Amino acid sequence: MGNGIFLIGKDGKLDELNQEDYDSEALLQGLLESYPSLIPGDKINAADPRRWILVKREAPIPTEEGWERWSADHLFLDQDAVPTIVEVKRACDTRIRREVVGQMLDYAANAVAYWPVERIRNHFEETHGDPEGELREFMDEDDPEDFWSRVKTNLQAGRVRLLFVADRIPTELQQIIEFLNVQMDPAEVLGVEISQYVGQGLKALVPKLVGQTAEAQVRKGGGQRAYKNWDRESFMDDLKAKAGQSAANVAGRLLEWAENTKAKINWGRGKQDGSFAPWIETGGDYGRTFAVYSNGSVEIQFQFMGSKHPKASEGRRDRLREKLNRIKGVSIPKEKLSYRPSFELGLLEKKEAFNLFVEAIESYIADSN
Repeated sequence: MGNGIFLIGKDGKLDELNQEDYDSEALLQGLLESYPSLIPGDKINAADPRRWILVKREAPIPTEEGWERWSADHLFLDQDAVPTIVEVKRACDTRIRREVVGQMLDYAANAVAYWPVERIRNHFEETHGDPEGELREFMDEDDPEDFWSRVKTNLQAGRVRLLFVADRIPTELQQIIEFLNVQMDPAEVLGVEISQYVGQGLKALVPKLVGQTAEAQVRKGGGQRAYKNWDRESFMDDLKAKAGQSAANVAGRLLEWAENTKAKINWGRGKQDGSFAPWIETGGDYGRTFAVYSNGSVEIQFQFMGSKHPKASEGRRDRLREKLNRIKGVSIPKEKLSYRPSFELGLLEKKEAFNLFVEAIESYIADSN
């Protein structure tokens, strides 16, 4: 038996799967398109594993002249809106040694300089049948507009990720990847080997990350957690420090009210600000209504209230908006019914204002049942 993968079946028989080359580069490209998780996000960031959503296969990259001279094999975005440019080659392709490096650097330089986020967004919408719904599901609690704004910010800052993908990455290319990943900051340069093992009517794909050296992690802060898991204690401490004891008192009263309604309290994972969002049962399902942030703000989550049935729920959202606007200092325009407007937590400090807020939320809940 050679150097392969061994499987023990239910009958106790040992079967061997042997490594085989891909029949074509297009086959490996298609696998990545269908199964983005083949890019090992947990190896790139163990504390906060990277997740991927495809923007476009064969993504055209503009040049200074405005025309699209090249196309990357894939363009993905991760959950932090970092553009991830992928170039796929087979080990038998002689260009994988050096030529592909210059090719990728061309992609990166021109993408950062000349790639409008509007064009990237258009590519994404062309690729996905329900682009807004799929993006919302991918982002968890982020606002789509904020997400695309962060894509633009990352591009402008040169915060991109270059991924060389192959069935086997030669030693020469691995050395170049490791060198570039140490030297390039904030850009990230990595390689992924996706080996194919075949036998007994089965196929196994085994990804391996290349280029994430200890030196690169130290230089780029890769050992630090990208997110924080907030809880009641850490949230309250942060809120007191940022907005004062009175804001913390209001947040505590809102938490108590939410718990009394048997809401599910979802604690945020923000890098800078903590948050909690009560998920309250409405219409037979748990849904979002508002969130409180440790920067001292309350967010009304109209966006999520209307995500499933926007037309049917618009009247209910508007009635909630009108009731909230009775609180002194709160003025939410009707144009924000599909967004997540916010106001200062301190506006709910007085008993009358707090009661108006709670009554507005309870009215919306009753209206939804």
